Amino acid sequence: MQQNPLPRAQRLAESAFANLERFLHIEAVSGAVLLVAAIVALIWANSPAVDAYDALWHAPLSIGIGSFTFSRSLHFWINDGLMTVFFLVVGMEIRREIHEGALSNLRQAALPMIAAVGGVLAPAMIYLAINHTPDTHSGWAVPTATDIAFAVGVLALLGKSIPANVRVFLLALAIIDDIIAVLIIAFFYSGGLDYSGFAIAAVGILLVLGLQKIGVGTAYAYVLPGAVTWAGLLMTGAHPTLAGVVLGLMTPVYTMPMRERPLERVSRITDELIGRAQSPERDSSDLMPPLKSLRHAQRELVPPVVRVQQALHPWVAYGIMPLFALANAGVSFHGIDLAAEAPHWVLLGVATALIVGKPLGIISITWLMVRLGWCALPSGVTWRGVILIGLLAGIGFTMSIFIAMLGFSEPNLLGPAKLGVLIGSTFAAVLGLAWGVFVMRQGNARNPARGR
Repeated sequence: MQQNPLPRAQRLAESAFANLERFLHIEAVSGAVLLVAAIVALIWANSPAVDAYDALWHAPLSIGIGSFTFSRSLHFWINDGLMTVFFLVVGMEIRREIHEGALSNLRQAALPMIAAVGGVLAPAMIYLAINHTPDTHSGWAVPTATDIAFAVGVLALLGKSIPANVRVFLLALAIIDDIIAVLIIAFFYSGGLDYSGFAIAAVGILLVLGLQKIGVGTAYAYVLPGAVTWAGLLMTGAHPTLAGVVLGLMTPVYTMPMRERPLERVSRITDELIGRAQSPERDSSDLMPPLKSLRHAQRELVPPVVRVQQALHPWVAYGIMPLFALANAGVSFHGIDLAAEAPHWVLLGVATALIVGKPLGIISITWLMVRLGWCALPSGVTWRGVILIGLLAGIGFTMSIFIAMLGFSEPNLLGPAKLGVLIGSTFAAVLGLAWGVFVMRQGNARNPARGR
């Protein structure tokens, strides 16, 4: 089929947008953007412009209708509002993995599940062993979380020489780690609950179920029920971002039931559209009904859990998470008194638990399960690969900083906890990269053909 030539500017724009779209889906790039945002926040918070940094995040932002006004700081809207979308994507990732991924088969998921539990218990115990005082105990969960974006992004930097099942194992472990982190937030970092809020959250969930039942497939229709669920959880005293996880887990993994198969409907409507477009008595308005039907059929070619996750990924990876890092990673060194006992031990406890506790818990419990014969290493995953997974799981960052802000209300303890997360995550990333390069070189030395 002969194609019409396009203007040069349009061809260049199409090529640029196509390359940009591919670039935005590279996991290592999103991790790099997150790292840059954290570095900018650190520099900004320790520069002469620190007052502007604090003033920006404490600036009030209000929404209202008539006499009703809801006013919170920009910091609140980022941590409690936008991060709900982050948790929505986390919930959908969990839902997909349970349906068709690494968590769909209990035998396949057993080892990452047990390893994740070890990766939570060991850091928590190391932190509590270092921090004895009651006012520092609330930070026990800070080093238990793994940042999926960072960990998988660092692994991507090592290239395709790392076996695919190592990535699958790490992804499964990180997702289970996220499930545990969500449960920890729900049970340990939610204040005294106001149960009347659960009724409002239930209304939101029922609205979601009702829309799904009557076949509403557009994601925009679920924004209002999602907001109702979020508001209900906020009223209860539970962290409102949990609404994202709930809605993510409720996202359908199958396309909406239709009288025709979506592909057959697309084909039929396309033929109808071509027929109308080629009609000599064509009226442009006649094309609108089949075009609308075609968009509807195209949408249902992909399950909602995949479609919505893919649509939100760039916004979360390149907007919400960097914004969260910019708003929360700005730890002012001037406000941290490491000469005082409590801040010193909080920083040391968090950093040590991430660097040592995470790999220790994951590697040791994995070895024990395999040694006892209860589990087996996945195909292509060696013990060197397990060590790599353990080291990379020590990258806490986003979720760890999030939990730190829930665990500590006093700035003299929150600052050291955040700094411990940054130091521990950085060391874990560097150690993981160094070990990965060593593993690759050893593999290439044994098999020179693979290194070419």
